[in-house]
Amino acid sequence: MNAPLTFAPEVRAALDAGRPVVALELTIITHGMPFPQNIKTARAVEAEVRANGAIPATIAVMDGRIHIGLTAEELDRLAQAKGVMKVSRADIAVCLARGAYGATTVAATMICAALAGIKVFATGGIGGVHRGAEQTFDISADLAELGQTAVTVVAAGAKAILDIPKTLEVLETDGVPVIAFGQDEMPAFWSRNSGLKAPLRADSAAEIAASHLMRGRLGLPGGQLVANPIPFEAEIPREEILPAIEEALTEAEARGVAAKEVTPFLLQRVFEITEGRSLVANIALVLNNARLATEIAKEIVKAG
Repeated sequence: MNAPLTFAPEVRAALDAGRPVVALELTIITHGMPFPQNIKTARAVEAEVRANGAIPATIAVMDGRIHIGLTAEELDRLAQAKGVMKVSRADIAVCLARGAYGATTVAATMICAALAGIKVFATGGIGGVHRGAEQTFDISADLAELGQTAVTVVAAGAKAILDIPKTLEVLETDGVPVIAFGQDEMPAFWSRNSGLKAPLRADSAAEIAASHLMRGRLGLPGGQLVANPIPFEAEIPREEILPAIEEALTEAEARGVAAKEVTPFLLQRVFEITEGRSLVANIALVLNNARLATEIAKEIVKAG
């Protein structure tokens, strides 16, 4: 393949040397958090990966190229840029052809990571089946990507604004292993528990890495979803966050918010309703996911 990839020097050096690398997405920075919290979080997540023994590769589309790893100046520019496209499988090629700025969703980040030879990706929460999807057919491309692209994705479960039971059903249909880390119950982004039993459980990064490598040996397509619960001290329990989510969903429906605008709108409204508490939790869970993803990447390198 002749994909238009531009590697940051430290990322290229790490991949060439067989050292662990963790992919990071930009959408949570450009579309999921306000400035300046977004750039502070981006820097903190990269620092967390480095502190735990891997190289971070924040992925973005700029000037007709897929950038695998960003400089500090590039990260600053994108965090403050206006009109950044939110790109997934359907529109990443158009974004590249236009030479536009693009922030990669979970799906697009998986595609780019796989092209670059990166096996592990840390994010906040994946997209999934939106509530009311039986009428709207609003289902995130993240789910289909997990079924076809061989990257292990570490997230705090599906975003709590989604229909989590239906999301799990679609993942099962697509043959995606959904592995809760350290507990039997599926986490729900801001909350450690969703009231749903997780399909699978793993208690160590080594076990998750072994599963990733075994899927490769079996020739199975697709990746793994590792559902990593938010730390105890940062969580917002389900009974506290659900009323805020319901209020935000009602407002979105009343305003006719649809398609790619739904998730940013809901996250912003939950932030406002919780008086910023949801953002504090969001930052904590992203850092937590970066730590676990780093351990998994190190174990893959060790075992591979």
